[in-house]
Parts: sequence; C-alpha cells; structure tokens
Amino acid sequence: MAFGLISAVSKLQMVSTSDHASVVSMNLFVALLCACIVIGHLLEENRWMNESITALLIGLCTGVVILLLSGGTSSHVLVFSEDLFFIYLLPPIIFNAGFQVKKKQFFVNFMTIMLFGAIGTLISCTIITLGVSQIFKRMNIGPLEIGDYLAIGAIFAATDSVCTLQVLNQDETPLLYSLVFGEGVVNDATSVVLFNAIQSFDLEQIDTSIASQFITNFLYLFVTSTLLGVLSGLLSAYIIKKLYIGRHSTDREVALMMLMAYLSYMLAELCYLSGILTVFFCGIVMSHYTWHNVTESSRVTTKHAFATLSFVAEIFIFLYVGMDAMDIEKWRFVSDSPGTSVAVSSVLLGLVLVGRAAFVFPLSFLSNLFKKSQSEKLSFRQQVIIWWAGLMRGAVSMALAYNQFTMLGHTQLRTNAIMITSTITVVLVSTVVFGLMTKPLIRLLLPHGPPKGTSSMISTDPSTPKSINIPLLGSAQESEADIGGHEIHRPSSIRALLATPTHTVHRLWRKFDNAFMRPVFGGRGFVPVEPGSPSERNGRQWG
Repeated sequence: MAFGLISAVSKLQMVSTSDHASVVSMNLFVALLCACIVIGHLLEENRWMNESITALLIGLCTGVVILLLSGGTSSHVLVFSEDLFFIYLLPPIIFNAGFQVKKKQFFVNFMTIMLFGAIGTLISCTIITLGVSQIFKRMNIGPLEIGDYLAIGAIFAATDSVCTLQVLNQDETPLLYSLVFGEGVVNDATSVVLFNAIQSFDLEQIDTSIASQFITNFLYLFVTSTLLGVLSGLLSAYIIKKLYIGRHSTDREVALMMLMAYLSYMLAELCYLSGILTVFFCGIVMSHYTWHNVTESSRVTTKHAFATLSFVAEIFIFLYVGMDAMDIEKWRFVSDSPGTSVAVSSVLLGLVLVGRAAFVFPLSFLSNLFKKSQSEKLSFRQQVIIWWAGLMRGAVSMALAYNQFTMLGHTQLRTNAIMITSTITVVLVSTVVFGLMTKPLIRLLLPHGPPKGTSSMISTDPSTPKSINIPLLGSAQESEADIGGHEIHRPSSIRALLATPTHTVHRLWRKFDNAFMRPVFGGRGFVPVEPGSPSERNGRQWG
C-alpha cells in the first residue's frame, strides 16, 4: 500500500513538473512572439528586413541562448511537429491569402499559375531527384533508397508561399505577387500530393502505368479539392444569407465564417484531398459571396480577424523553425563530419537554383506565346524576380523532411540526421539570403514600378476585403467600365472572341453570376439586416 502511494505521488510530481515546463515554454514563446512584432514594427521602413526574417533570427538567437544555459543539452522549448504546422498554423495563412487575394490578377493569370505551380513543380522535382541520386551516391552519406531520392525531390520542390507574403507586396507588384504566390499555393499542394504518392506507390516497379496513375490521381485531387472549397464557401454564403444570422448576433456569423473555413480544410484532410487548395478556394468564394452577406460590423471584424490570425501564424512558424534549427540532438550525428553536411546542403541549394530556373524561363516563354498584348507578357526582368522570389524554402519543406527522415521529431540514424540538418540549413540560408535580397532586387530591376497596366486596379471603395472593387474575373479596365455603366465591347465574330478570351470569359461569368449565383448566394449588392437598425425595428413592428 505504501509502495502504491509513493508511486502515485511520484507520478503526480512528474505530471506537475511536465505541466510547469509546458507553461514556462508557452510563456517564453508568447513573449518571443511579442518581441518579433515589436522589432518588426521598428524595422518596418528597412528595405532589407521583414517579419519572417526577424522571427527566424530571433528564434536562432533564442535557441543559442537556451543551448548555453542548458549546458549543451537542449536548445528549444517546443519540438517541431508537422501536425501542429499542417493542422493549426497553415490553414489560417492560406485561407486569408485566398480571402484577400486580388481575384482579377489570380484568374487572369490562372493558366500561367497552373503552368508554374503544377508542371513547374514536376520539372523541379525531377531535376532535384536525378541530381541527388547521382551526386549523393558518390558522397557516401549512407543508404538511401529510390523512395528517399524521390521524397527529397518533392521536399525541395516546395516553395515557401508564407515567406512570399512577406517579401512581395500585393499593391506595389500585383502581377508578380499574383504569379509567385498563386504558384506557391499550387506548388505546395502539388509537392504534398507528390510526397504522399511516393509514400503510397510501389517504387520497386516503376513503369508507365504508375506514371499515368499518378497523373490521374493528381488531377482528381486538384479538381475535387477545388470543388470542396467552392462548395464550402457557397454553403456558408447560403446559410448566412438565408438565416439572417446577423439580426440577433454578429458574433455568430463571424464565428460561422471562421468555423466553416476551417471545416473545409479538415474535411479535405479527412478525405485525403489537398487541404491547401480547398481552403484557398474557400477563401476566394467567401470573399466574393459570404463577406457581402454579413453585417457591416462583421465585415470589418472578419477582415481584421483573418488577417491577424494569419499574421500571428506566420510569425509563429518562422520563430518555431528558427528555434528548432539549433536542436543539438540532430547536429551531434553530423559533428564528426561537418564537411559532409555542408556539401550536402550546398548540393541541395544548387539543385534548387537549377531546378527552378529549368521551368521558370521556358514556361514563361511558352506563356508569352499565347498573350497578344505586349503589356501582358512577362519581361526577362520579371522572370528573374519570379525565379528569385520562389527560391525560398520554408516550413512545408521542414514538415515533409521530418515526416520522411524522423520518428516523432527524433532520429537515431546518421543518414537521416544529415538530411534533416541539411534541410534546416537550406531553409535558413534560402529564407535569410534570398528573402533579404528580394526587395532590393525588385527595386533594381523594376525601378519605376511594375509595367503599365499591371497595377491600375486599386479602388477607394471599401466594399471588398482588400478595398478592391472588382468582379471575380476580368481586367480592371473592363470592370471599371462595367461598374460605371458603360457598355462592354462584345466580340462580333469567332475570331474576335478567340482574340480576347479573358474578356469573353469575364462577360459570360458576369451574366451567369448575376442571373443564377447572386440571387441564391448573395454577394455584392446584398444588404443584410443590421441588429437594431430602423429596417429591423420596422420589420418587428409589422411582424
């Protein structure tokens, strides 16, 4: 009995100690988040720094301090968890990007974005896979199978769309932002699909049937994930419009928007689809319909709430990665051969550079062939910026690498430790070096701003989440003419229709949207009932 009592007390002490350690860790992490925000504000005017790099450097410095205070036994307060990243941190970032993206730029450049995001990722993955399979065998870093080489290709083909939000400005360079970020979202989804396909397919017998099966699987995932996001957005718009939830509580309609957005992501993950694509398109649809169906106070609340959640998640991710980079456990395995780790990191960085160049410039040339107007074509300087801005690797690469080469965040094999430390090195170098140089590079190559016709869509009408008063599809000039009551030029022949496909698609979409979608799902022009407003009081009086 006494032994049992002692055992119970011992367990309680262990739990208490564990709980106390968790509280200390969270206190430190929240304090560091506050420090990142304050320091980021002080560096706001700096042409080199941004919040992502600031958080990464603070995380690194904190890791060094903890390492010294612990006598070299520990370097972080939280262990990197891919579940924490994919389930809690990534969804608000991607949703907010879709919710506040310039829809005109995204859909006008949709084919180019798909070329870069899907085809480009496959090209980059192929080049990285072939490169590491040939070079790593000669470096004698340890046993790696064909599945590992393919996984490395998928890991380092994933660009960092989170950092893109920080280094490119949607208002200053809307075309470049749209292309690089849009590509990043599709790229991340493609990389995750690639990675999961590598885990599920039998790679010992690679033939044309596996290739065709993969392509079919990718198309299925892309289409179904997009449809799920669209349907989730439409369902939220219909519920809020039909039930007039804002009559009784604006808190409920704000909560419903947030929860349905997150539900779309979790449903996609539950159905083994791409949650990234689902929540991105859910954000686009919600900004086009649902946002206009809520009360004015809820519009302001959701706009700032989504942006704030996204901002905190971004800072959290980079602080998290920075602190985990100093994890002494992984570096111990490579301490006896630091040259090998540096060589592996250098090879991976070189292949990332080559792999991205191999698709950006050829696919840009291909995209330009189908554009009639010279102002719509990508100049060589813009192509260089697109190539450079997409070189950053971030938390998606880290999460996939941990999935492939660790067990619950820990590893006991030298080969796996080399791959993890090399991934960390590539993420740090690419984020800091390429991230620091992106803004100066834009100022150098585009000193007078973006080409004429790429930034003329900003309006002062605060009727959309980013103060952009434009329809879901079409060009800015066309939208302004339509809104102002002017007649849009209609194609008079098949040849004219084919010569201006964007205008034609926009016109057909507007007709369909006005005739069928808005009467059911609301959108711009729908006037919700404000709680306590004269219209509501009148309704109660006559009710």
